[in-house]
Amino acid sequence: MSYQQPPGYGAPGYGQGQPMGDHPKAQTAMILGILGLVCCGLLGIPAYIIGNNTVKEIDASGGQYGGRGMANAGKICGLIAIVLMVLGLIFYAILFAVGAANA
Repeated sequence: MSYQQPPGYGAPGYGQGQPMGDHPKAQTAMILGILGLVCCGLLGIPAYIIGNNTVKEIDASGGQYGGRGMANAGKICGLIAIVLMVLGLIFYAILFAVGAANA
């Protein structure tokens, strides 16, 4: 007596395939976000833009792309880098104004 696998229930849906893996820009956004925090706050701007667009593309892909966490991390790190850069510029402007007033 041989046992066989039962047949599947209906045909697979049109356009449904295997996930393609992580989105190609997810890692880029994360690396730019980390570099923006560590060494150059200006890199926070492209990190935020790329991360935000990549999160939208991943959500719109219907599960075909992964890497939402990496893209989101790049977006958040980029935002923090931008805020720290702006706060640093404000601090240096105040420091310059105080120094100029005392001269």
